Amino acid sequence: MDFVSPVLEVASLICNCVGDRADHLRRLPQNLISLRAAMEKLNNVYKDVKERVEREENLEKKKRTHVVDGWIGRAEAMEKEVNELLDRCDEENQKKCFGTCCPRNCRSSYKLAKMVREKMDAVAELQSEGSNFQEVAVPLPSPLVIERPLEEKPVVGLDSPFREVWRLLQDKQVGSIGIYGMGGVGKTTLLKKINNKFLQSSIKAFDIVIWVVVSRPTNLERVQETIRSRLQIPDDRWKGREEDDKAAEICRILKTKKFVLLLDDIWEPLDLLRVGIPPLGEGNKSKIVFTTRSADVCGGMAAQKSIKMKCLEEKEALSLFQANVGEDTLNSHPDIPKLAEMVAKECKGLPLALIVIARAMASAKTPEEWERDLQKLRLYPKDVAGTENDLFSVLAFSYDSLKNEATKSCFLYCSLFPEDYEIPSEHLIQLWIGEGFLDEYYDIQEARNQGGKIIQMLKHACLLEVGTTLYKLKGEYLKMHDVIRDMALWLACEKGKKNNKFVVKDGIGLISAQEVQKWKDAQRIALWNKTSIEELREPPCFPNTETVIVRMTKIVRMRFTFPSGFFTNMPVIRVLDFSNVRIYNKLPAEIGNLATLQYLNLSGTMIEYLPIELKKLKKLRFLMLDDLSLDGRLPNQMVSSLSSLQLFSMKFLYLSPVDEIMLLKELEQLEHINDISIRLTSIRSIQRLFESHKLRRSTTSLQLALCRGVNQVQLVSPSCIKELLLERCDELEEVKIIHFEKQVVPSKFPNPQCCFNHLLSVRIRGCNKLLNLNWLIHAPKLQYLQIEHSEIIEKVIEDERSEGSEIESDLSVFSRLIYLTLLNLPKLESIYEHPLPFPSLRRITVRGCPKLKKLPFDSSICMSKKLENIIGRQKWWDGLEWNDQTLMHNLTPYFQPSGIP
Repeated sequence: MDFVSPVLEVASLICNCVGDRADHLRRLPQNLISLRAAMEKLNNVYKDVKERVEREENLEKKKRTHVVDGWIGRAEAMEKEVNELLDRCDEENQKKCFGTCCPRNCRSSYKLAKMVREKMDAVAELQSEGSNFQEVAVPLPSPLVIERPLEEKPVVGLDSPFREVWRLLQDKQVGSIGIYGMGGVGKTTLLKKINNKFLQSSIKAFDIVIWVVVSRPTNLERVQETIRSRLQIPDDRWKGREEDDKAAEICRILKTKKFVLLLDDIWEPLDLLRVGIPPLGEGNKSKIVFTTRSADVCGGMAAQKSIKMKCLEEKEALSLFQANVGEDTLNSHPDIPKLAEMVAKECKGLPLALIVIARAMASAKTPEEWERDLQKLRLYPKDVAGTENDLFSVLAFSYDSLKNEATKSCFLYCSLFPEDYEIPSEHLIQLWIGEGFLDEYYDIQEARNQGGKIIQMLKHACLLEVGTTLYKLKGEYLKMHDVIRDMALWLACEKGKKNNKFVVKDGIGLISAQEVQKWKDAQRIALWNKTSIEELREPPCFPNTETVIVRMTKIVRMRFTFPSGFFTNMPVIRVLDFSNVRIYNKLPAEIGNLATLQYLNLSGTMIEYLPIELKKLKKLRFLMLDDLSLDGRLPNQMVSSLSSLQLFSMKFLYLSPVDEIMLLKELEQLEHINDISIRLTSIRSIQRLFESHKLRRSTTSLQLALCRGVNQVQLVSPSCIKELLLERCDELEEVKIIHFEKQVVPSKFPNPQCCFNHLLSVRIRGCNKLLNLNWLIHAPKLQYLQIEHSEIIEKVIEDERSEGSEIESDLSVFSRLIYLTLLNLPKLESIYEHPLPFPSLRRITVRGCPKLKKLPFDSSICMSKKLENIIGRQKWWDGLEWNDQTLMHNLTPYFQPSGIP
């Protein structure tokens, strides 16, 4: 029976095997149902994952992870395999034995049944894996630069500044570049063009270009967030962290890269360290470029190079205008191209204005429409479509950024002057003081200093520009871009809601009484250039008017007659300025009733009589009477009655010697006087002025003219004189400087303690016995020197010390001189024997000086970088003698021939 056991074991194994296969076959129908169900679930998970991936790839610009990409591939392959398996099972099911449920091929069926079971497990595992993805896509690697959209129309006028900025970006010595200019001039467009230049595949000098719009108010968190986005800093290193930690993370990453940071629209200096920008020191080849409307921001950001964006030249401006109007409109009538040129000129080269106005005109297809809109643009620019919302509102951000109301008032005040008018800065500041904008500074000099600071602020904010008028006794000249002026008037008139709040009329002829009646709400009235008012039936009422300016800007004097009663109803008037207007008869006596008046300028008005009623102006602080032709004297005790008077000016006004003494006595009685400009003709008057401590410290402009019998003038130091004129003093032989302790200082080389530190301008005319001018070196800050019509002067400055010695460098002779004018000096041979650096010199004018053969320059001495031109006759220039031919070649480009002898 021993053989039975092995047989039974084999039989048992066979039964188990058969039973296992039978179980697979028996469960196959149910497993097929389960596989189909599992596959359906997997398909649903697949669709969800695929949708998430596509959404993040398309909308968030991410890239699917390798894990997810592999899973999607496996899921797609699984679906194919399962479908093939199900098809084979269906085919096998069709092959069963006739009339039974048994498969014809048990072995094949068993294999299929086993595969179904295995696929069920694989599908379930794949579905579980797909259901648990936390992240399906990750951010794409950061590109070098992200393109910034630009107008489809060609960019005009940016080639030159673009080349300059691009050159600086390649300069290893330059790390930070500031681009500044007025609003709408094209700064952002230039920065976009620079940004997009990095898209060129050939440029691989940097790892990343980051664009940030800073805007205002400056939001440090927003700036950091923009940079974080470009650097792709993950949430776990960012969310919930403090500003310093975020800055540290930005800094950590940027230190590993060569980056270009483009910051657009900065309104105030941005602390880059607080943002997280590492310093651009040696070894760091990164760059920072920013745009701003303020030159001050360039300084505050420590820009190594600052580039000012200027308005377009006329040809470029017209090209930009035509491109935005469109050829269809330009070709719609033969007259339109010429009209388009006229409209473009009104924009004065400001790109934003050109674009806005051009788009507004694009639909105008007839000459009549263009003519109407051109007139509207000249008289009422705010009424042109788009100017308020798209132009003035944008430019007004510069106004909004001004620091205080005083500065804003000073800016708006500039809009009272005509288009293209160049404003003397000193005159403008005096008007500001008269208006009360600088009332916190009671001392005039302190107020002037503050006014100068405000001018600098407005210049740096690109709201004022330096004019082209040559330096005169009024100092720097200023101008306002026409579009900025239109915007200022719009703001002054409460954004166009009160059109007559600022009334400015320029050269429009006679104004009707009906028009004047509309000015009842006017705060300021300015009438310029042949603008006058017809006779009124009844006195007008100006209850809110603080300013009336009636002035001439051109050489031809304007005749003006005030209607009777014009000044009757002005209860709050502060400023009356009638300078350079020829007023018939005498000043209306009713002006004496203007109790609030603080500023009165009658210079150049040709008034022959001053009404005694002016004595009643107890609040008057400024009285200017320059260049009058009074028939007789000033009204007795008029000046001394003006108890608030601080500034009195009487230049080019002739009084008798007796009246001069009386005037000086009256001025001396004034408690608050601290700024006097006066013309004197007698030795007694001169002595009286310098013997009075009050008059001496208050006199800022002194004119000595027609001084008969005066052979010596003693100027007392210290002095506050800024302007000195010596005119036709035929017997004047010597000018001496006297210290206040009566110690006479020789008029050779000065004691440094005895200087006229305030003296800026000296003009000497027709003094034919005045030979020695060495006293000029007592004025170390002299800016303007004009010597003319003298038959005796041989040298401007004569070295009277030991042979070969030079003036000590610490005296800085003529170191501040800006303009030197020498006219009709037949014996003049030398300006100074030794070369001088003239570090501030801008212009030399020489006419009628045939013996002047040398200029005091030397190629070994660093010359003024500000030199603009040397003016003289060609014959004189050709006859100059040069010790150094290099100097001649260096100066020749500056020479400007003049036909005037």
